Amino acid sequence: MTDTVTGAAETDYSATLFLPETEFPMRAGLPQREPDWLKRWEDMDIYALQREQAKDRPLFTIHDGPPYANGNIHIGHALNKTLKDLVSRSMQMLGFNSAYVPGWDCHGLPIEWKIEEQYRAKGKDKNDVPIVEFRQECRTFAEQWVDVQREEFKRLGILGEWDNPYLTMSFDAEAQIARELMQVATTGQLYRGSKPVMWSVVERTALAEAEIEYADYESDTIWVKFPVAARQAKRVGGNGQFESLGAGALGELDGAFVVIWTTTPWTIPANRAISFSSKIAYSLFEITDAPADNWAKVGERYVLADNLAAEVFAKAKVAAYRRLDTEVGPLASLLCHHPLRGLGGGYQFDVPLLDGDHVTDDAGTGFVHTAPGHGLDDFEIWMNSTRLLADKGISSDVPYVVGDDGFYTKDAPGLGPDAEGGPARVIDDNGKKGDANNRVIAALAERHAMVARGRVKHSYPHSWRSKKPVIFRNTPQWFVYMDRDIMGAAGDTLRHRALNAIDATKFYPAAGQNRLRAMIADRPDWVLSRQRAWGVPITVFVNKATNEILKDEVVNHRIADAFEAEGADAWYQDGAAQRFLGDAYRADDYEMIRDVLDVWFDSGSTHAFVLRNKQKWPHLKFPASMYLEGSDQHRGWFHSSLLESCATNGHAPYESVLTHGFTMDGDGKKMSKSLGNTVAPQDIIKQYGADILRLWVASSDYSEDLRLGKEIIQTTVDSYRKLRNTLRWLLGNLAHYQPGDAVDAQDMPELEQLMLHRLAQLDAQVRDAYKSYDYRRIVTLLTNFMNIELSAFYFDIRKDALYCEPISSLKRKSALTVLNHLFDCLTAWLAPILVFTMEEVWLERHPGPGSSVHLRLFPEVPGDWLNNDLAAKWQLIRAVRRVVTGSLEVERRDKAIGSSLEAAPTVFIADERYLTALAGQDLAEIAITSAITVAAGEGPAEAFRLDDAAGIAVVPGLAQGQRCARSWKVLPEVGSDPEYPDVSPRDAQALRERAAAGL
Repeated sequence: MTDTVTGAAETDYSATLFLPETEFPMRAGLPQREPDWLKRWEDMDIYALQREQAKDRPLFTIHDGPPYANGNIHIGHALNKTLKDLVSRSMQMLGFNSAYVPGWDCHGLPIEWKIEEQYRAKGKDKNDVPIVEFRQECRTFAEQWVDVQREEFKRLGILGEWDNPYLTMSFDAEAQIARELMQVATTGQLYRGSKPVMWSVVERTALAEAEIEYADYESDTIWVKFPVAARQAKRVGGNGQFESLGAGALGELDGAFVVIWTTTPWTIPANRAISFSSKIAYSLFEITDAPADNWAKVGERYVLADNLAAEVFAKAKVAAYRRLDTEVGPLASLLCHHPLRGLGGGYQFDVPLLDGDHVTDDAGTGFVHTAPGHGLDDFEIWMNSTRLLADKGISSDVPYVVGDDGFYTKDAPGLGPDAEGGPARVIDDNGKKGDANNRVIAALAERHAMVARGRVKHSYPHSWRSKKPVIFRNTPQWFVYMDRDIMGAAGDTLRHRALNAIDATKFYPAAGQNRLRAMIADRPDWVLSRQRAWGVPITVFVNKATNEILKDEVVNHRIADAFEAEGADAWYQDGAAQRFLGDAYRADDYEMIRDVLDVWFDSGSTHAFVLRNKQKWPHLKFPASMYLEGSDQHRGWFHSSLLESCATNGHAPYESVLTHGFTMDGDGKKMSKSLGNTVAPQDIIKQYGADILRLWVASSDYSEDLRLGKEIIQTTVDSYRKLRNTLRWLLGNLAHYQPGDAVDAQDMPELEQLMLHRLAQLDAQVRDAYKSYDYRRIVTLLTNFMNIELSAFYFDIRKDALYCEPISSLKRKSALTVLNHLFDCLTAWLAPILVFTMEEVWLERHPGPGSSVHLRLFPEVPGDWLNNDLAAKWQLIRAVRRVVTGSLEVERRDKAIGSSLEAAPTVFIADERYLTALAGQDLAEIAITSAITVAAGEGPAEAFRLDDAAGIAVVPGLAQGQRCARSWKVLPEVGSDPEYPDVSPRDAQALRERAAAGL
């Protein structure tokens, strides 16, 4: 082993070392300390300081998509708001004036539903309460939750204009929403029509696609036979009407049936047609064997798609059948009787066959039961066939078969109010199936119209609020045209504007562009109306005589001015109609619309009363730089905002759109209270702190669904601790840094120049990642740099110089200068992510009432620090170091040495590149040994090698000499200085300089 000094005990030189000195705690205590930082920022009004500091910079505006003010925030809220904060803070530090105004959606069913739940619990009827009083309860409820959520969002470290947020229920917002609606009406884009819309019986309102979620649902399925009644042919040279050729023209189709299949038996009373496809092959089939009590009887003949006949007969329990060699076409000339013909004295009309592109032979019978009041495809083919139906003498009116309460109306004879036992019901007030299906099936069976029945589990639309199934139902609603020319400009339609706007928008990730484009390209007209009480009313008057919307700017201004002063409640006050119409019109001549606007129109209008409101928010810009929400908002806020802005401005309200996934549990399952796998942000903050939650967000791939569970949180905590410990060591050593001792880059040793080169590289990479919103890349870059290149490499090597070198040492001063640069860069680069921790780190060195890391820009890193040749050289040196440290690990494991400073290996180099790189280097210092011998050649066979470092071999050896009592290096020159006989000459000089400095 090594020779050591014997005799007197070694002096304790630890007090003479420049050891790290800092009060920065190893244990973060984030849950307890983070509120102090929040209070500090509030006291200094850091948001206002940022605005003042950045007043002359270019604007960057990330516009907040408003959450509903109806409950505590959940992990999805935390993810969303944290991402927005990352964008806003990083853009501020990149040199923009990045103001952030938070907002809340305060109208609509989510809040109204909560008040109704309270009413039901008290046995109170909403209809007995004056509407203005009810609306005030909704407003109060929303105000309470805005305050709760505001504090929860602030606790996440979200920096914004919390004292001046936007609320869709503020009077100025309600006024502007009404203005936007009236502009749409004035330009001719608004109309009242009747179409099937998704209707919630439970909530008594129409719903938009964005308010729908899909869940498994078990439906009744039936196969129904429609008797073929007649074939028609166009009268030659006549008035264009069809004439019936009678049953004799049917041939073998006389007495046959067209069979349909449906999963909504309750819609059969609304049937008005049968759709087929001219692209499908159909035949006539005859049953030759079936049970005596079967619905499908021997001798019956069915028209079916060839590809589906076998499946239909199997469902009908038919033992044998044959295909008849006869032509069934042209199907478009056929008329059928309704299968409920005669029930309640109704259904006496003919049922035509219509050729439709939506018909396939993938399932069913090849024929689609068509109820235009209960399906969009059904409605479209029916309305597109208006001329054809008129020629056939068939009315194209769409019946209202189901009321808003789910009961059949008088348009369902024998099942509606005239039925024995009262009307059948599709869905009840609790969202449960009513008796409509069973009563329809019984009526069909009684008329021998049933072929088969069954049940099927499938994905079915549900209201995402009540979680109850919805129905498609024809109702009068207010719509915005998608395809009508605006103000007569040819081709200037809302769809055209929106598609062009999508093409001009940047999407993150890029796939979002195609997703939104597909939705806009295929969507029907926009349904704006809701049959509710809490919202901005559809502020239009309709002339009772002409059904025309009143377009009068004076009236519109009067409405908007009243809303500015009193809020939208003004619409519901006594005498409001005549007040708004003024002396120019009689209120009795006009219908004052009582429906309220879809809340997506509210939130879609936020650009108008937030981004364009320079008086209230001067630091925002329109269009916004970015809209950022979950991927479901392609059909929600991104969608409605695009349509609303295109309708009133002609372009999108945003320049870019960023979407994120949803939060799943640690196993990738959807979070659910029933599964007990939800993770509340409040719980994470209480146990670990908000910075841990923020680090999880930043280190995740937000473009996909994110996982969060105990193991993932613990991994994030471990990562944070490593970062914190690195920063703590940095702070401890910078306690000895004197700005006057800073060294210029060109005068530093190569190792320090290498670190500056890495800072220059990282500066470009980090800036680029922040500009492209790639926070995961930033976390990866910086954690790898801090853990691998700093802690495990640079700091490891320079500990000796920092602790032991003399005060005058260029190496030590250079290292301290690099540490200072590292501090400036790392605290800034991590500030948007670890907002509390970086503030704590920054104030440890720069205390003061006006000091904050969040008032900084990202530091300008000199471009001339880049030195790719030096980096390539040190890549070779580090490869040699890696082999040496690998051999030392083996020696430690075998207990041949205790510390690497006891080693003095010989390194054999066979590759000339490594020898050239090592020329002039102190490899012992780099490998943290007391001595190293470098020799050319392959080295002995038993030498230590690594497979991925060919040409490098290490033979172990022990350091010779005595151990320095100060630096612990084992060196032969220890003892050569008689004044300090137990330390090396370098350490003796350090001691003399300390004594001279009075240390």
